[in-house]
Amino acid sequence: MPGFSVITTIIDYVIINYMSDLVLYRKYRPQKFSEVLGQSHITDTLEKAIRLGNISHAYLFSGTRGTGKTSVARILAQEIKCTNNDLNEIDAASNRGIDAIRELRDSVNVLPFESPYKVYIIDEVHMLTKDAFNALLKTLEEPPRHVVFVLATTEPDRIPETIISRCQSYFFKKPSQKILNEIILEVAKKEKFVLEKGTEDLIALLGDGSFRDTLGILQKVMSSSKDKKVSIEEVEKIVGVPSSQMINDFILAISEKDLEKGLKSIEIAVKNNLNIQTLIKLVLYKMRAILLLRFSKGADKVFESEFSETDFSFLKELSQEKNSNVNSNVISELINVSLQTKSSYISQLPLELMLIKLTKNVE
Repeated sequence: MPGFSVITTIIDYVIINYMSDLVLYRKYRPQKFSEVLGQSHITDTLEKAIRLGNISHAYLFSGTRGTGKTSVARILAQEIKCTNNDLNEIDAASNRGIDAIRELRDSVNVLPFESPYKVYIIDEVHMLTKDAFNALLKTLEEPPRHVVFVLATTEPDRIPETIISRCQSYFFKKPSQKILNEIILEVAKKEKFVLEKGTEDLIALLGDGSFRDTLGILQKVMSSSKDKKVSIEEVEKIVGVPSSQMINDFILAISEKDLEKGLKSIEIAVKNNLNIQTLIKLVLYKMRAILLLRFSKGADKVFESEFSETDFSFLKELSQEKNSNVNSNVISELINVSLQTKSSYISQLPLELMLIKLTKNVE
């Protein structure tokens, strides 16, 4: 049947092109529990409960953005044999009022179309109004047997205790730097991109513990690459983060107590509209490496693979400087400055004050 062959080819072409146009986070979204990274304390428990038939009527998934809450909710629905026709996803940020929850209450009483369960995933559930929460509570108190709720939130503190007490609660941890590195390298390989050594570490650091943000940065960088090769300099330029040299100059200014050099680095960052919080994060990342290279025997092998040859030589040299001002006290100061920067009217001011204090020995 030549006609069938042509149709199959067309379908394959459409699927391939559709998949290639998908954002990376969706394209590589886990489809089963075994593919979920960094949340085995949750997936193992859910798998075992489902196997034993112990399915709760309500789950609460909490954790920072991009840690896999919605993905695991969809996998949970799939594992209890809920098809797409019986899966309902609600964005509480857009449907936060009592009318939306009343509609939901009417809907849950209707039997599933073709599944043992109807699953309702309510994302950003903390956005519901007080009246909407009260209406939802009535449904959670006496839910139909065929209904399973999965409430997802980044702010569990905003959810009433009466709701929490009626759910099985699971907290999603931020993925480690190592896990993010692995997924960056794996996705880059599948997309046939080559990453310069240390690039994955920078992208993972900027991703800040979010799978979605990390893959979003990777996609942004890859979409701007002409030759399927990505360097650290390209990431810095495309994402708009301080250059490696700028970070090194700032660390050197602290080490040598050179106020002018330090202030110059901050001035360049501000002129280029670079995020001061990101500047501090990258400085902390390298200062930690210096400290561990100084005191930990096995640190050389770890950091040699994480940084470019130039950066590693710089960090190694500073770690051996006896009179260097890079120490645990300075790192503690930087951590405090990072917290102050978030609420500072002039974002660079806490960093400038710290620099003056460290280099001029003033309070």
